[in-house]
Amino acid sequence: MKMVIAIVQDHDSQRLSDRLSKNNYRNTKLASTGGFLRAGNTTFLCGVADDRVDELLRLIDDTCGNREQTVSPVTPMGGNADSYIPYPVEVEVGGATVFVLPIEHFERF
Repeated sequence: MKMVIAIVQDHDSQRLSDRLSKNNYRNTKLASTGGFLRAGNTTFLCGVADDRVDELLRLIDDTCGNREQTVSPVTPMGGNADSYIPYPVEVEVGGATVFVLPIEHFERF
């Protein structure tokens, strides 16, 4: 048994949730916030049998693609302003950050 923790952009959240349900992956959704863009994310927690982990990882990869997005940097409040970029920049967003953890014991009540 493994615990798969997938952090995805809110943009991909509903589509991933639908695909998880359709493929019989029980999951818990948590609202989270990213540190770099300070944008909304969704964290999915999925308890998965060992033999289904690779299938789940492919599903996440297929659903949560990378894309380019223009962002306006936040004005620095204190600190060093030398590295501040005063104009919008293109950054790659999307995808998923996934952790796969071993589970020693699991109960469902």
